[in-house]
Amino acid sequence: DLVGQRVLVLSNLKERKLVGFPSHGMVMCASSADGSKVEFIEPPADAKIGERVMVDGFVGEPATENQILKKKMLDVIFPDLSTDANGIATYKGVPLSTSAGPCVAQNKMPSSPIA
Repeated sequence: DLVGQRVLVLSNLKERKLVGFPSHGMVMCASSADGSKVEFIEPPADAKIGERVMVDGFVGEPATENQILKKKMLDVIFPDLSTDANGIATYKGVPLSTSAGPCVAQNKMPSSPIA
């Protein structure tokens, strides 16, 4: 259930219709290897709504919708998104963080791919 749930959203994606509404984002989730279990990736409770999530060592402005499409960025990024042994969301092993701390799988699902 998404009502009242804090989630991590990947934005600037090509518009897709979801239940008749336009969407430019994707809710990020960790999943078990067999796909039988899925957990939202949550920002820390003190993170500001809409705050940009950062990865130490990666700088620059967010990619535009056209850049994401033309460079097929998701095909490059998704294989390196996963949770660590503590359920912290990472990119290439580096935590996805807000000013309030790292983002984590809802129930701290360890060592799982994120999409």
